[in-house]
Amino acid sequence: MLPFLQQTKIPQLPEGCRLETEKLPSPVALNALLASCGESTHPEELWLRAFERSLWQISLIDTATGELIGFVRATSDLALNANLWNLAARPGPDQGQLLAVLVHRALHILRRDLPGCSLSVSAPEIAVSKLKQQGFIIDPNGIRAMGLRLKSTSD
Repeated sequence: MLPFLQQTKIPQLPEGCRLETEKLPSPVALNALLASCGESTHPEELWLRAFERSLWQISLIDTATGELIGFVRATSDLALNANLWNLAARPGPDQGQLLAVLVHRALHILRRDLPGCSLSVSAPEIAVSKLKQQGFIIDPNGIRAMGLRLKSTSD
């Protein structure tokens, strides 16, 4: 059986957390989460444009505090390609579990809504093992992804 077709055990959402797909996180909360993970942050207006251009997003919320503790968003051409962006979960003992929940839920939505699309993921190193558990292969057939951070001419 091909690795990407294998079904893995459904990761359990930690107690005291909930998934949120309707309400967008605030750019401030998202930047705080990304900064805590050592990831790049962005100005509020760029987040608002990113949200507008995304198919959907998944937030993980700490039910006791209301804090954003995990996030991922998807973009797609709605035909051949889909992309997961800004995969992040708060550092701590449950970080791996939170990442696993986000990846599993994102894949569930993509398989349901966009079956057959190729998928790329922009993810931190900490997420690689969880992505592999979900059947991802790093650089399949020698494919290499590259990224270029564009700066405006005013920078």
